[in-house]
Amino acid sequence: MACERRRSRYPSRMTDQAAPVPAISRSLFAFAIFYGGMVCIAGVLGNKQVGLGPLSAIGPVLGLGPLAVEAGIFAFLMLVVTSSAVAELHSRETANKLVLIGFVPLIASLLLTLVVLALPAANDMDPARLSSFETMMSGTPRIWLGGILAYGISTLLNVSIFSRLKGREGSKLLWFRSAVASGLSQIVDTLIFITVAFYGVFPIGELLLGQMLAKVVLSLVLVPPLIYFFVGLGRRLDAGN
Repeated sequence: MACERRRSRYPSRMTDQAAPVPAISRSLFAFAIFYGGMVCIAGVLGNKQVGLGPLSAIGPVLGLGPLAVEAGIFAFLMLVVTSSAVAELHSRETANKLVLIGFVPLIASLLLTLVVLALPAANDMDPARLSSFETMMSGTPRIWLGGILAYGISTLLNVSIFSRLKGREGSKLLWFRSAVASGLSQIVDTLIFITVAFYGVFPIGELLLGQMLAKVVLSLVLVPPLIYFFVGLGRRLDAGN
């Protein structure tokens, strides 16, 4: 009996030790890495203007030119989708933290770009390649400031609108919540960036309207299916924890 009591006070480690709990969920870990990559690549992709195919014809119908956007919008929409998926799966606070942490790779990549541009090129580097690189990677302080401000304000606004709509609709109408939040945040993003970067340089009225319309159209077309994919992917990742 004494031996049994003694053993009962010292249960086996195998039965009492709980399974380790991950410090961060798999979905949040994966989405955070993906988010950082999209933050860095968006500015590089923004150096190319792309047409929207059949959607370009919407512009002339409204008295504007054919719709076109800088290619960085595709990476930016991935940021919107990722932050919305994190808000859906985890919380608004977690999504806001993700957006704020995104400033780290954004500012670090800008600073690294400045360092690389300041370093002398190798003597045997093709001058045409060097000129193309400098043209693509250079930017005015107003463009960089506009990009930083537009990123922070519009992505936080997207999370806020998406989460508020979730508070009213619950988990229903995921496509509607994501489309509305993305569309409104894209309007704000365009207004901030173009005003800060180009106001006073040339007339920006038509550019503003065209970019807003193009980005809202892309948000309505691309974001709803992408948000379902990301939320489903996150749930499958977390189910394996």
